[in-house]
Amino acid sequence: MIIDTHCHIHFKAYEDDMEEVIKRSAEADVFMITVGTQSTTSKNGVAVAEAHDGIWCTIGLHPNHLFKVAIDEAELPTFMTRAEDFDLEYYRTLARSSKKVVAIGECGLDYFRIPPELNLAAVKEKQERVFRQHLDLCEELSLPVVIHVRDAHREVIRILKEYRDAGKLKRAGVIHCYSGAWNDARAYFNLGFLISFTGTITFPPRKGESENAVWETIRQAPLKNIMVETDAPYLTPMPHRGKRNEPAYVRFVAEKIAEIKNISFEEVAAQTTTNAGKLFGISV
Repeated sequence: MIIDTHCHIHFKAYEDDMEEVIKRSAEADVFMITVGTQSTTSKNGVAVAEAHDGIWCTIGLHPNHLFKVAIDEAELPTFMTRAEDFDLEYYRTLARSSKKVVAIGECGLDYFRIPPELNLAAVKEKQERVFRQHLDLCEELSLPVVIHVRDAHREVIRILKEYRDAGKLKRAGVIHCYSGAWNDARAYFNLGFLISFTGTITFPPRKGESENAVWETIRQAPLKNIMVETDAPYLTPMPHRGKRNEPAYVRFVAEKIAEIKNISFEEVAAQTTTNAGKLFGISV
């Protein structure tokens, strides 16, 4: 058994065959946590989790949904996000509506996709303000947080340290789709947070590089501090790169971690599943 700790099985990419994808995942002994990124997808994620065994969900507002921005991923057509304000009461009520809600997020900071026509300082201010609202909701509801961070590790670490130093965020959380350096990973570990890896770790090194940049972080990171995910329908691992991703493919992520750390797939699957169960408070 293995848990895909971050996917979006309830997204439009699966509108024609979601049940078939879920069935394939179950047959592969893969459970999943499906992640909300705005008000509608958060609500829909709760509905899907409630309707299926082996699926849990998170709710939150992704920083890319605070402003209109084009999302261009290789696996799917480009789409435009919609600008949405964070409605604290809406997410508070939604979190309390179901025991399948196991975390708040994904939320965080994304300094990579900032529309050039917008004021940079204003965008960063709003992202941080909304991120803090999510963290406050985690504290209020005693839930962990699922964090998206791109080109902003220093800022996220600063904010998390502030909360942890104040005795808050006891459930901590996870930095999803981790692709950063070992030093930043170690800083997250020191704050009690986990990191999770996606199919990008299966990609070959870029031209001129001897290895994928994140492999050294995987070697250094204790297995007790990491989890695996697909971020499906995005970031499809080898050998299916370029196609739509799905939770059953999380096995390829775990296999790559096992290869890099020179341990067995079974050990990676067992420990990452244990880590996920502990973080999200689920029994599998």
